Formats: sequence, structure tokens, C-alpha cells
Amino acid sequence: MKKTVESISKIKEDIKTYKELIEIDESYKNDIADTLEELYKSISKLELETKLSGKYDSNNAILELHSGAGGTEACDWVSMLLRMYQRWCERNKFKYEVIDELPGEEAGIKKISLLVKGLNAYGYLKCERGVHRLVRISPFDSNKRRHTSFASVEVTPEVDDSINIEIKEQDLRIDVYRSTGAGGQGVNTTDSAVRITHLPTNIVVTCQNERSQLKNKELAMKVLKGKLIALEEEKQRKEKESQLGTQSDINFGSQIRSYIMCPYTLVKDHRTNYEKPDVNKVLDGYIDDFIEEYLERGI
Repeated sequence: MKKTVESISKIKEDIKTYKELIEIDESYKNDIADTLEELYKSISKLELETKLSGKYDSNNAILELHSGAGGTEACDWVSMLLRMYQRWCERNKFKYEVIDELPGEEAGIKKISLLVKGLNAYGYLKCERGVHRLVRISPFDSNKRRHTSFASVEVTPEVDDSINIEIKEQDLRIDVYRSTGAGGQGVNTTDSAVRITHLPTNIVVTCQNERSQLKNKELAMKVLKGKLIALEEEKQRKEKESQLGTQSDINFGSQIRSYIMCPYTLVKDHRTNYEKPDVNKVLDGYIDDFIEEYLERGI
């Protein structure tokens, strides 16, 4: 937020300078118009950042995509969503790295986990949590029939050792196995992959893209902590709704957004009713408007 405020201050000074120059040469009118537009965008960004007031909103995020109903179609849909989020990260200057990946049997990706690094990564991406639905003419169907595919998106904050979360050793089952993902020959010839099961909640996390078993275990524990935090946040949200006598439609596993490519084109968020007709642009990573609309409504 500090950088945004500094940016706004600089733009205001630029506008003052351009106003003085216009009195001498009117050709600077276009420059001041561009600067005003930049100022508007910076102010909008500042307003949005003020809504990221959650305890972990400023943290990095663990983004997990899982294929749902639809078989090969759903695995391909995960690949499409992965590309969408990668483009969004690149456009917003977030870095990302693959933690774990399980390819589909025939095509696409069955499951993938990314660590997204950058200020407010969790605050923004938590808006994407839920089930995403795709309707299209299947490229895998020789009869060119319309198919519906589902994929779930899970988002948890990355936490460091300074955050104290009690996890009892007897509550964990730790398994090691041979990595099947990317990472080089050194990974694929050793049992470096780690699977941790938290027995009280039945939460399972895996990590296989680091070269050593120790590093995979450390990262898997970070992911587990983040999942336990997200689980606690969800419990608190439900308790608050119960006290207020309300029940929202944003439960874990609910369908939050539809991407329709046939018989018409439309992307619609079912929580906010915000929609856009250009499906291809949205799938190219332009999802900021959906995120902003969600945060603006404070759902």
C-alpha cells in the first residue's frame, strides 16, 4: 500500500507540471489525459488494497487445482485454468513455482499445486476458491458434442515459522515415495517425494518438486499449516453466519463461476452475478474484474 500511495503522490506532481506546460504548449493535453487515467487506476488499486484486511491477506499463496467430474475433459480444463492463473500472475508481477503435479492419464493435469509469491497474493487469490465449471464442444469427442467439466480451486496462505500452529507429531502420517513429476533425473531416481496426512482432519498434502526429501517435507509442512489456517477461517465464517442468521452460497466445493463457450460465450461469477462475454480474454488471465467485484462486495 505504501508503494501505491507514493505512486499517487508522484502522479499528482506530474499533473501539476503538465498543467503549467499546457499554458505554454497545448500539445501536452494528451499527456495530462494519460496521467489522469494512470492516477485513476492507482487510486482504484489503493481502494482495493484497503479491503485486504485479513490476517494473512498479504502472504504468499498456495494455489491448488483439482480435476473434478468430466474425466479427460476435466484434466484438460485444469490445464486451461493453470494457464489462466499463470497469465494473471505474470500480468500482476507475481512469481510462481510448481510444488506438486499429477498429470492426467490421457491428457491435461489431474492435480497441480503452485506457490504464488508476491504482496497480497493470498488476499487476491482467495477470491478464486471454489468450483469452476466449463461448458464447451469437446476437442476429445469425435461427434463434437457439448461437454461440461468441473475443476476445484483451493487457496491457502503460505505461513512461515513465526506463525505458531500446534501440530502434534502423533497426528501425522508421513510417507515417502518416488517422484513422478518434473525436477530432473536426480529427483526421479530417489524416494524424495513426501506425502503428509493430518489424521484429525484427514488433510493430505504432497510435495515432490524439490530435489531432497528434507526440502519436500519442509514445504509440505508449510502447505499443511496453510490448510489448517484456511480450515479455521472457514469455521469462523460459518459461525459468524450462524450468529447473524444468514447463510451464503459460498461453501467449500460450491460452483462459483461458469465459463460457457457453447452455444454462446459468457463467463459468469455466481456469487456476485458479475459477467463478461469474452471467454478467451478471461482465460488469458484477465480475471482482475472478477476479483475486484468480489472484494468490493465484501462477501
